[in-house]
Amino acid sequence: GVALSLSLICGALSWLRDWEEKRRQEEARLLALGASGKDGLTPQQARPRSADTAGEPDWVTAFVQKKEERDVVDRLKEEQIRRKKREDRLEKIRHNVQLKYAAKRKRCEEDEAKRLLQLSKEALSQGAGEGVLDQLDHNEEELILAEYESDDEKKVVSGLEEDDDDLEEEHVTKIYYCSRTHSQLSQFVREVQKSPFGKDTRLVSLGSRQNLCVNEEVRRLGALQLINDRCMEMQKNKHEKKSDEENEGKKRRVSRTVCPFYSYEQMQFLRDEVLVEVKDIEQLVSLGKETKACPYYGSRFAIPAAQLVVLPYQMLLHEPTRNAAGIKLKDQVVIIDEAHNLIDTITCIHSAEVSGSQLCCAHSQLLQYMDRYRKRLKAKNLMYIKQILYLLERFVAMLGGNVNQNPRCQAVSQTGTVLKSINDFLFQSQIDNINLFKVQRYCEKSLISRKLFGFVERYGHPASAVKTSKEDQKLAGLKNFLLTLQQGSDKEGTSQSSPVEAEHDHFQTASPLMQIEGFISALTNANQDGRVILNRQGTVGQSSLKFLLLNPAVHFAKVVEECRAVIIAGGTMQPVADFREQLLCCAGVDPARVMEFSCGHVIPPENILPIILCSGPSNQQLEFTYQTRDLPQMMDETGRILCNLCNVIPGGVVCFFPSYEYEKQVYGHWEKTGLLSRLAAKKKIFQEPKKANQVEQVLVEYAKCIKRCSQTGGQMTGALLLSVVGGKMSEGINFSDDLGRCVIMVGMPYPNIKSPELQEKITWLDKRMPRVAGQAPSRVLTENLCMKAVNQSIGRAIRHQKDFASILLLDHRYARPAIFNKLPQWIRERTQVKPAFGSAFAELRK
Repeated sequence: GVALSLSLICGALSWLRDWEEKRRQEEARLLALGASGKDGLTPQQARPRSADTAGEPDWVTAFVQKKEERDVVDRLKEEQIRRKKREDRLEKIRHNVQLKYAAKRKRCEEDEAKRLLQLSKEALSQGAGEGVLDQLDHNEEELILAEYESDDEKKVVSGLEEDDDDLEEEHVTKIYYCSRTHSQLSQFVREVQKSPFGKDTRLVSLGSRQNLCVNEEVRRLGALQLINDRCMEMQKNKHEKKSDEENEGKKRRVSRTVCPFYSYEQMQFLRDEVLVEVKDIEQLVSLGKETKACPYYGSRFAIPAAQLVVLPYQMLLHEPTRNAAGIKLKDQVVIIDEAHNLIDTITCIHSAEVSGSQLCCAHSQLLQYMDRYRKRLKAKNLMYIKQILYLLERFVAMLGGNVNQNPRCQAVSQTGTVLKSINDFLFQSQIDNINLFKVQRYCEKSLISRKLFGFVERYGHPASAVKTSKEDQKLAGLKNFLLTLQQGSDKEGTSQSSPVEAEHDHFQTASPLMQIEGFISALTNANQDGRVILNRQGTVGQSSLKFLLLNPAVHFAKVVEECRAVIIAGGTMQPVADFREQLLCCAGVDPARVMEFSCGHVIPPENILPIILCSGPSNQQLEFTYQTRDLPQMMDETGRILCNLCNVIPGGVVCFFPSYEYEKQVYGHWEKTGLLSRLAAKKKIFQEPKKANQVEQVLVEYAKCIKRCSQTGGQMTGALLLSVVGGKMSEGINFSDDLGRCVIMVGMPYPNIKSPELQEKITWLDKRMPRVAGQAPSRVLTENLCMKAVNQSIGRAIRHQKDFASILLLDHRYARPAIFNKLPQWIRERTQVKPAFGSAFAELRK
């Protein structure tokens, strides 16, 4: 992985360097000619007669052309001055360390003075006795929605208003490099630091506020959405403070918190530090703490001048996030690394799900909120709140429930899953007369979910001390209601299918409206590009509405259109056809623009032994279809194969099953038949945990055990890890050297064809896509999904040049040409198909 990323980036940065050099020479030539008044524009720059000068006399055309030339020269001069200014500034920082520390000392003194001033102000105001504000204590002031002007009635002040010419900086030609996780990005940045480009590349790492925020109070909120909202609110407060100070006399000013790290000078300082020397996220955060500057915004100010911007997938692929981060893709180069899951990632980012209990909970919270503050809310706010309440009511009705009753006590009459087009969903839920674009925008600008969260935090926590004024008796009702929901979600949490949901449980009860906003905004997609899935189960609380994006190309098209070049790269990209058809063709990319390149692996051929095994030790044919894989003889045969292998293979063996359910079933069967204890005599057995936070622990134990066995040399020869395709262990984790001397794939991990989502995608593809070599696109899709998962999992074992491992595919279907050809080339050309176990075992022993 690292080698691939490194070769990518060295190639890209070399290109960038040459390109910058070429442009400089061209600029110098033009400026020299401009100075001498000669006609020096190359044919591309002097545009041919444009339509507006066609048919004009020559001298007019000549004049227009001269004017265009002069404009080009003027623009170049400005650009040069700007660039010079930037380079001088960075040069100065590079050399002038004293300057830096003087600035730091000055800052500390200023901070101290500010703090003393603040303390004396507070002492004064306390002495003066607090005026009671409208019977609301002033902490509550923050919970009230500000006056809302919709649709650009007034332009909202955004970000920083200081009109510093530095802020208007041109975006230089740059490379955006993305990968999946923060740890992969950090690893990548460290590689750049070590590379020949490490010294003089202006690199900036972008991350979410969750990773970059240095304000402890905000960080403590934990959930990304809460952190984002709190941060935005503090910025808003900063701007309102300015206008408040002018109206000081009118009424006592509310104390609104602003973020001490959001300081313009400090952030400029941070920006320059980032550009001078390559830093990864951790270094950026500690620099932010030290200089009292916000790393999140400081790093974003560095984007225009940076040559290489390193960022997680989501930031680049989700347009609103991209715009918020100030990323401009026009004519830039984008490298998407680790891209094997690109299609799923885009689909995921743009899909959204909400449960019945979240909908009811949000409705209850919002209703209580509106009742409490009705007198204080402006008409526009009330109008939008009522619209949101109506939407929530209709959504619950679509699940067959009523918002005014406890969702856990309402049974659903017709259970099952129904798919609808977006339009049908809007009409049937009777919300087609509401402008969802406006509602979405209102939620975004008014920060209503944040206010609601604050309100519930205050009055909704069952644990907080019970007051007994009349006002609070009303709110006690809300507490009890939220308490029942919370208990409910904990119970449901255990039975929830995906481990991720269970982890987010406490967050969901905290602020359900945030989740619902995502669903509302998904409904604004074009009708043909998505579906709404109504999933009615047991009670209204357990039922859910899910938006499913069918056409990821619509969201990728923007990236492809704007960029100068897009590189989609990964260690295991086969089969590539998916990318070509689903992402590029559907996004309207001209096939001539698409180039494919794949290269062999660094390891010598004898370091890898891939075998397709068609039958086991007792000649049982291996075929793990949904019909046959549950047969006892199939599970017995699998166990026999593993026992034989564990006898001869040293170190670690990783065995992948197609699903958690199947792995559990086989494990249970082996326990009953005594095979498990036979296995355990040779290798200590580990199972992949369902919970994400336990993965690390299991891996550490697994590695320790292997190391211990190799040193002590007893009858235990290492460890066996039972994993799941598409689980936590199947990507991003390296089983290099002794951790993975053999990878076994049990059966073929076809996706669950019964899932309504896959069926919908299949129908959609069959309509949209051409047949490939006489096969239906859906058939190709399921095979591709299966083989992508296989390639991803088996690629875990070979991680560097001297590594070696055997790879065993247990299922005779792997030998079919259509499937066989979808293995990565470097594995395919070394693969042996073995009809019987004997000869395969002999090869493995060797």
